[in-house]
Formats: sequence, C-alpha cells, structure tokens
Amino acid sequence: MNISSPDELFPVVDVDGNQIMVAPRRICHDGKSKLLHPVVHLHLFNNRGELFLQKRALTKDLLPGCWDSSVGGHVSPGETIEDALKRETLEELGLSDFSFGFIAKYVWESVRERELVYSFRGNADMEPLINRDEIDEGRFWNINEIKANTGTGIFTPNLEHELYMLNIIQE
Repeated sequence: MNISSPDELFPVVDVDGNQIMVAPRRICHDGKSKLLHPVVHLHLFNNRGELFLQKRALTKDLLPGCWDSSVGGHVSPGETIEDALKRETLEELGLSDFSFGFIAKYVWESVRERELVYSFRGNADMEPLINRDEIDEGRFWNINEIKANTGTGIFTPNLEHELYMLNIIQE
C-alpha cells in the first residue's frame, strides 16, 4: 500500500533537473512555494493503439476523480528518472514488462505546484492490474473516445496538454 504522506520528501530541482535541495510534499504542494520537483508520466498503449487512462482516486489531494495519464508519480530523492518510471508503473499498474521511450521534458505549473515532467510513451501486451489505493478505475480508451471527451472537464489539464504534445488530438 502506497499512501502519500505530507511529510514525504521530494527533490527540488532546477529546470535542467539538477537537484538543489529536498522539501516535504506539503511545502511543494502548498500553492505558495512553487518549488519545482520532478515527476514521471507514462502513456501506455496496447497493440490496438488504445491508450490506458487512470481515474485518480477520490482520496488524492490534487484533481481527485479526474482521468489522467496511464502512470504519474513523483521522483524520490536520489532516484533516477527511469527507476521512478519503472517503480510507479509497477506500483500503479502492476506492470514490470513494458517497453518505453522518452517523449519530452517540460515544466507544468498549476495553482498548487510546479513540476518538471518527464513524459514517456510505452507499450505493453499485458492488461494492467490497477492499484486501488491510488486509482479508482482504469481502462483503455480508443482515440475517438479521447477526442470526444477532450475539453469536457473529465481529464486533468496536464493530460490534455500531453495529448496535444503526443499528437493524439490536435488543436
């Protein structure tokens, strides 16, 4: 079980990803400090070209109940980006055997935080087994379903940004 703690420590980084210090989650997510901290996102596709999306648990402190990228999570102090991606994918979807490639690194700012996002695209033949402590539900969506629901408020703003970045949907 992986429940987030307000005292969990995050690395604070510069825009190049170099760690400057560490700070607790509660400070990084307080809406005031805007301390830049690294996260990983995975967009997992199946062999039919469908994208797995997760519905964030209602217990999440940010955007509860919204549909989001296949995997998303914070990098721990001293952890590599690739190790964080593999750890989060195992924790959230129960997958350890998947292929992935780097898409982009960018800064994302919301009213509560600033993240240095490392975004990846992946493929897996196995059906994800979601972690109910972190995710309320999850399923593969076809591209037409995603396009039809874009802009309706059911997706996180960051997911919609990345859908454009991946050219899954176009402005």
